[in-house]
Amino acid sequence: MLGFPGCIVGSQKLEKNQQLDLFSPTLVSSSVVQQEPVLLMDEKTLKKWKSKIAIYQQRVRTKEPVKQNTLFSVTQSHVDPDVIDPFTLPVSPLSFYRLPTETAGQSCLYFIVDHQNDLLLYVGETCKSNQRWRGVHDCKRYIEKYLDLHYRYQLKTAVNISFWWDAPTKTRSRQQLELALIQKWKSPFNKENWRQWGQPFG
Repeated sequence: MLGFPGCIVGSQKLEKNQQLDLFSPTLVSSSVVQQEPVLLMDEKTLKKWKSKIAIYQQRVRTKEPVKQNTLFSVTQSHVDPDVIDPFTLPVSPLSFYRLPTETAGQSCLYFIVDHQNDLLLYVGETCKSNQRWRGVHDCKRYIEKYLDLHYRYQLKTAVNISFWWDAPTKTRSRQQLELALIQKWKSPFNKENWRQWGQPFG
């Protein structure tokens, strides 16, 4: 996990070689209960972190896509990552999975987007759109920490989920498309991009 020089512990700044963790565990001994210091990105560092990612992703949106003869040995346009713009897809609330449904859903790609800050936070895939988020999902924890930090600094967010329903039904093809989109957009909540953006909410 990468450290951030702009993080604070009380009134002290985080040194460059320290690691960032939004919610440190409580240490319990036999006679004394101690609380480890909670290391948080300060407001300036959070804004800078978001700005770097947003600038990169908006450049991706306006960049002319590289033309390829084939992608994953399939010619259908719905497996071309350059035809999918997560920022223009219809949005649903993050609580969508709580709605009553009679089916497990269908194959799709899904995107967690903070429209207030023009940030694509996460790219995922599933064969059961109505069940994937009902259980434990690491991204749900990242979102909670992300929202909590914005609330602390009274910064606005508009985090929603969007779906791409024209995804391949075959798992391997769908996962290849997911990876291509993760690599293209550098979504910060996907582990593939933690080396580039750090892991402040992971």
